[in-house]
Amino acid sequence: MSEFDEKANDWDKNKTHIERAREIANQLLETIPFRPGMKAMEFGAGTALLSFMLQDLFSSVTLVDNSSEMIRICNEKIDLSKLDHIKAVKIDLETESFEEKFDFIYSQMAFHHLTDAGKMVQTLHDMLSENGILAIADLYTEDGTFHDAGFTGYKGFDPEWLSAVMKQAGFKNIIYNTCFIQRKEVPGGKPKEYPVFLLIAK
Repeated sequence: MSEFDEKANDWDKNKTHIERAREIANQLLETIPFRPGMKAMEFGAGTALLSFMLQDLFSSVTLVDNSSEMIRICNEKIDLSKLDHIKAVKIDLETESFEEKFDFIYSQMAFHHLTDAGKMVQTLHDMLSENGILAIADLYTEDGTFHDAGFTGYKGFDPEWLSAVMKQAGFKNIIYNTCFIQRKEVPGGKPKEYPVFLLIAK
């Protein structure tokens, strides 16, 4: 069982997860010119806290994650809410292809878990329709204390570096700003602050 399979049942009980998703949702609403009928996908959806905050904006929402337990929680929430325009798909987009196009793809705190962020940027670019929008919320570069020892992903990102990668993939009109400050207990010290950026590209 993966780390996220183990955490799925308690994920929505964490106030920080809820507050972070709400701040990201608010900034997306302030920044993006949403239009009726948009098809959306959340990459690395987890329990889809962000998607359930935004779901009224879209004609359809596809929740994508590689954790079976996270997808199970998503399906429980979909059934409980009686929503027929949201679906959850277990798939690993780092190794599997998904033949569907979207007007808006968004992700929160998933990119730093990737093996190759540049490759995923290109994958998501190719999944967007013409004039589609990609929004990524993730950690600024940090000192490695955000995760426990043994974590093999990225220690956050420099948004300028990520912007350059996105330009190479074909994105334009790239903007970013700080959207949330996450406070977290670290072993042997006081709680640390980890800023989160929101980067949006067309």
